[in-house]
Amino acid sequence: MTASYIQSYKTGKLQQISEQATKMLASCELCPRRCKVNRLKGQKGYCRSGLKAKVFSFLAHHGEEPAISGIHGSGTIFFSGCNMACVYCQNFEFSQGGRGKEVGPEELAERMLSLQKMKCHNINLVTPTHVMPQILAALLIAAEKGLRIPIVYNTSGYERADSIGLLEGIVDIYLVDMRYNEDRMALRYSDAAGYPHYNRDSLKRMYSQVGVAEFDSQGIMQKGIIIRHLVLPAGIAGTEGIMRFIADEISQDTYISLMSQYTPYYRACNFGELNRKLFRQEYAHAHALMERCGLCNGWTQDAFGLTRFAGENLKPSF
Repeated sequence: MTASYIQSYKTGKLQQISEQATKMLASCELCPRRCKVNRLKGQKGYCRSGLKAKVFSFLAHHGEEPAISGIHGSGTIFFSGCNMACVYCQNFEFSQGGRGKEVGPEELAERMLSLQKMKCHNINLVTPTHVMPQILAALLIAAEKGLRIPIVYNTSGYERADSIGLLEGIVDIYLVDMRYNEDRMALRYSDAAGYPHYNRDSLKRMYSQVGVAEFDSQGIMQKGIIIRHLVLPAGIAGTEGIMRFIADEISQDTYISLMSQYTPYYRACNFGELNRKLFRQEYAHAHALMERCGLCNGWTQDAFGLTRFAGENLKPSF
């Protein structure tokens, strides 16, 4: 299966969308915050990012879902900054603290190409929302120089559907979080007003673009959507409502990554309800809710790592 952006590059669509996205930086409304700062002139909004993308690290990552990591790893690029402020963020050093190096489109393209040379299965863009125009500019250069592997848009899910609409025919795989079912929880723990609304609207747009996950003969994902749900202590995430939404308004065939590794990082110690790890019974309850909604494709996660629980069409050879 050919990566989606290859055809878009050949037809000139990728260049057109890249130029359109870059113009949006003049009064930035990429995400739900709509800061309207002029990032073309170096102004910075909530995400603390200006004209250039800032990269914390890039590597062949073997800790993603098996269908993303495969044998050779996922070519992961961790971007600094974020349009959310999760009090329990495990990447707070660069998501909130700003660590990293600013890079232009040429350097970012070279990093993509180097990950392909390392035989990574894909380019995995972690926290890409606020630097989407910079990514597109780099992708245009990388495609011209021979980049061919799929693009993974690895997002916390606080997106505008209109911005996601620009990525049709460019992104192959959406690896997207559904963090909260209730707005008050999203606001309290991630300063993300309206998260459920924006999250669900953008998910519908993502699904309309790429559909249910598709895999090659080796079990490596080539196209589609994976929804990640981090189970939080004390039912804070609202798992039942999220699973009902996926089953009713996306598809019961959707691949779910049900995550149990919550750890009270960063400022979680200031919130008593979050200042502990997840209880085993809390995770078991979340898993039961998922199955009750008829969602049976994906992966569970426990202290020993990822375990595939369903999806007979997926037969990984690694």
